[in-house]
Amino acid sequence: MILIADGGSTKCDWILLDSTGEIVFKTRTEGLNPAVFEKSLLEKRIQDNADLVSHSASIEAVHFYGAGCGTEKPAAMLQKVFENFFVNAEVLVKEDMVAAVYAATTEPGIVCILGTGSNSCYFDGDEIHMAVDSLGYILMDEASGNYFGKRLIRDYYYKRMPPEVASEFEKRFDLTSDTIKENLYKKSNPNTYLASFAEFIFTSERNGYFYKIITEGIQEFVETRVLCFPEAQNVPVHFIGSIAHFSEDIIRAAVWPYHLTVGNIVRRPIDGIIDYYRNDVIKKKYPVN
Repeated sequence: MILIADGGSTKCDWILLDSTGEIVFKTRTEGLNPAVFEKSLLEKRIQDNADLVSHSASIEAVHFYGAGCGTEKPAAMLQKVFENFFVNAEVLVKEDMVAAVYAATTEPGIVCILGTGSNSCYFDGDEIHMAVDSLGYILMDEASGNYFGKRLIRDYYYKRMPPEVASEFEKRFDLTSDTIKENLYKKSNPNTYLASFAEFIFTSERNGYFYKIITEGIQEFVETRVLCFPEAQNVPVHFIGSIAHFSEDIIRAAVWPYHLTVGNIVRRPIDGIIDYYRNDVIKKKYPVN
């Protein structure tokens, strides 16, 4: 059996497939970003999941695609955590952009992630090419959950948020300055904390203010993370993640002036890569390029 996971800073989705490609179970844990979380917390989040515990010894392979796994040190640390837990499995750890490509396309295209963080790549049909190294939520992550969370807090404090929206925002969150500063500057995982505010935009009825800030975020992402690829006007541009799912109309409007073609918009990569594994990986008995 092969266990596949798509992990971010906020949550991680898991699917266990048997040797015929049938789903044994789907489950979810809290986020497993090894560039953000300590080893002990990663271990606890896995051990707290009953499905993973009950099947840990019978799993032959673990393929994990996650945020924070694009550099050697955090990826190696997470791989060790998995090897200690899934004692009979061969473990593969790759960055989340790889899963995004598998979920979106098998043909050349630009693939974009809009989740807690954001990123993009060009897939030539065989290999992934990055135009810009991601520097994370402080300097980059345009149109991501933490980007919109930061925008909401700033607009609230600068009194740029419409009064009726601000009133609802106050009801939903603790917006005292001490609480915000403690979470941002003293507690761990400030990127996840910021992203939690973005739910306010995407779980409320859309209004002119929400439309404006989503549009500005998407436009900034397109200009910085899509147009940086010379191939952008010649191949489809695919989008992965919940923010992309809920912003499809704004994405289409944002790319139109640049004559870009929107390809697939996939809310959850873990669902999109099942076909890839059934059609390719399982037949090869689990090797991945």
